[in-house]
Amino acid sequence: MFEPAKAVSIDDSQRKRLRFLASSGKTPQAVAVRARVVLLAADGVANSAIARELGIGRPTVLLWRKRFEQSGVPGLMKSRKRPGRPRTITDEKVKLVVEATLHTKPPGATQWSVRTMAKAQGLSPATVQRIWKRHGLQPHRVETFKLSKDPQFVEKLRDIVGLYMNPPDHALVLCFDEKTQIQALDRTQPGLPMKQGRCGTMTHDYKRHGTTTLFAALNVLSGKVIGDCMPRHRSREFIRFLNTIDRQTPAELDLHVILDNLSAHKSPAVKRWLGRHRRVHFHFTPTGSSWLNLVERWFGEITRKRIRRGTFGSVPELVRAIEEYLEYHNNNAKRFTWTKTVDTILAKVARCKASVETLH
Repeated sequence: MFEPAKAVSIDDSQRKRLRFLASSGKTPQAVAVRARVVLLAADGVANSAIARELGIGRPTVLLWRKRFEQSGVPGLMKSRKRPGRPRTITDEKVKLVVEATLHTKPPGATQWSVRTMAKAQGLSPATVQRIWKRHGLQPHRVETFKLSKDPQFVEKLRDIVGLYMNPPDHALVLCFDEKTQIQALDRTQPGLPMKQGRCGTMTHDYKRHGTTTLFAALNVLSGKVIGDCMPRHRSREFIRFLNTIDRQTPAELDLHVILDNLSAHKSPAVKRWLGRHRRVHFHFTPTGSSWLNLVERWFGEITRKRIRRGTFGSVPELVRAIEEYLEYHNNNAKRFTWTKTVDTILAKVARCKASVETLH
């Protein structure tokens, strides 16, 4: 039999505080129980009786009695940190996993998975996943990049960014490109419409009904697009589209056209056309830098919103869908705003080059 414990000594202020903690609806349940332990102990109730009344163990009663005697009411407010389970994975083992992830590849594969790494290192997949997460490692992911090797990269970059951020007076800036080989795809079976609790469906296989090429010129100032679909994208089609641009823009304004280095854009016929239309000025993007052309941003919009999930039984049907999207876009046009300065871009390119050179 245990000897009856002496009553816990508390003053009126402590008793008032403990009663509030024991009865308040906002007190965490664990703290409320601890307050009741001390109040009962202060009334001289035996430890075993306190444990039975509160539905806890006698060691718990002894713990919070002692904690109150040492630290008062603040000692009841939070639990002390427990040491937890001892580590079983050494720092050396963690280092081996990180080094293997960064500098080796598994047999017959291009990147590690948690299971292949766990098997190679004699660990559980969950342990490998925790190590990777702690060190920011994601072997399954890869990002693409391309550094331009154009010897005039800086000059062309300054020219184009200058047109975006400080366009010339009495002129229009147009971003031009072709979206080639747009396929008129028809699904082999009808899909099911979206309904509550289920997304729409479409078959993975399809029928091809031909292709078209979309010529598009984005007006940087207004966000509107001059567009036309043609079966091919040679210099003759390009000149035909230039004539369309010439007709649909005010004749008194100069036209500064940003475009890529496709051979069809530099043919002798195109140069002769430019000689007859002095108000049109070409600005070529650096080689491998299509991201500098804002019309690519618009191509992403039409692909996502109208083409990718569309079903087209013929090329004319595809062309009509593109023309409908063009009309809708131009009626609700919003400009794409360029925000990156030349210095910001050059600094990022320099960091990328430094990283590549370090690895090689």
